[in-house]
Amino acid sequence: MEKVVIIGGGFAGLNLCKKLDPRKYEICLVDRNNFHCFPPLFYQIASSGLVPANICFPFRREFKKKRNVSYHMGHVKNIDLAARTVTTSYETITFDRLVLAAGATNNYFGMKPLAEATYGIKTVAEASHTRDEILDRLERGALCKDRERRRQLLSFLVVGGGPSGVEIAGALGEMKKYILSKEYPELEPDDMTITLVEGTSELLGAMSPKARSKALEGLRQLMVNVRLDTMMKDYTDKYVTFADGSREYYETLIWTAGVCGEPMPGLPPETVGRGGRVIVDEFNRVVGHEDILMAIGDIALMQTDGYPKGHPQMAQPAIQQARNLARNLNEGAFTHPFVYKNKGSMATIGKNKAVADIGGLSFGGFFAWLIWLAIHLISILGMRNKLSVLVNWFWNYMFYNTSLRLLLRPTKFPLRRHWAD
Repeated sequence: MEKVVIIGGGFAGLNLCKKLDPRKYEICLVDRNNFHCFPPLFYQIASSGLVPANICFPFRREFKKKRNVSYHMGHVKNIDLAARTVTTSYETITFDRLVLAAGATNNYFGMKPLAEATYGIKTVAEASHTRDEILDRLERGALCKDRERRRQLLSFLVVGGGPSGVEIAGALGEMKKYILSKEYPELEPDDMTITLVEGTSELLGAMSPKARSKALEGLRQLMVNVRLDTMMKDYTDKYVTFADGSREYYETLIWTAGVCGEPMPGLPPETVGRGGRVIVDEFNRVVGHEDILMAIGDIALMQTDGYPKGHPQMAQPAIQQARNLARNLNEGAFTHPFVYKNKGSMATIGKNKAVADIGGLSFGGFFAWLIWLAIHLISILGMRNKLSVLVNWFWNYMFYNTSLRLLLRPTKFPLRRHWAD
């Protein structure tokens, strides 16, 4: 029986685990976290709309009834293709076939200091940290008597006008418009500034012009200052330097401007292409190592006539690639090339506001928001999680009131350095 090791338990890795035939393969999933999570709702963790447990599901719970499927916690330290081994923080695992499904990480476009100076919503940990920082600024602002300093504390900059940037900016706008007056009576809405900057001339560049226009209108209704054709060059001592040379103070910078493939130590340099993604053929096999090495999801770069820069780094391509690869592996021959079926895209801007491009149609408003709710609710693992999310959404919708705005600072000691290995 061949042993297939899968690195990464996101949409791609988990679907591959579930679709591979356990009668033919011993399946080993490696991930630094012991749970699968739902990235499209990370922004709701960052804005205190949900807690991490609402959108996460333990791998061991998912696999407990699956034969020949195991989970190994670990951060990949080295891949040795010649020896067919993967070395993690804790062990060395042998394999017959290796599938890379590690996803993507933040792309700072060469501005390395931003990794330590900005906040993100790319992982559960990042989103939770960002939530704590947002609540910290609100609490400190409520105590501050100096209005100029208070306005500095409550200055938020979101960089990147894709779905993640639009959604977190909209969530912050809702806090400014609806929450401050109810829960922070010491603050005036004008004390809080939310700015979204995008380097191109449009928000949501992958969506239709109608969706882009509605998203821009929705954000402005939530008192978000949207600045297009605006590039940033540096962020030092809380001051942002823009491409035109201007400098502005922003206490909190949330980075959503781009992603790149998760680095995989030990991979031959020739296998890594544009954006740090691993180059694959139409069957998701890594070029030059087709017999043993494959890549799927955000980390895979499959260049086709329709997608010369690779497929979108979104859930649907990852899920479809995983299912297609499982089909080929289960049949024992690579006879089905991957063909992406675009099922549409959507983004939410706030309560009753969303935009969607589905089946050649573009629409927005309440109907699009209901579709967004339904699709995201269906996609979350676990019936208990679905019910928890539904109850939270209903309560927030009715009352704009939640008990989730908890500032949870981590304890300092004892140090656990191996968590970051």
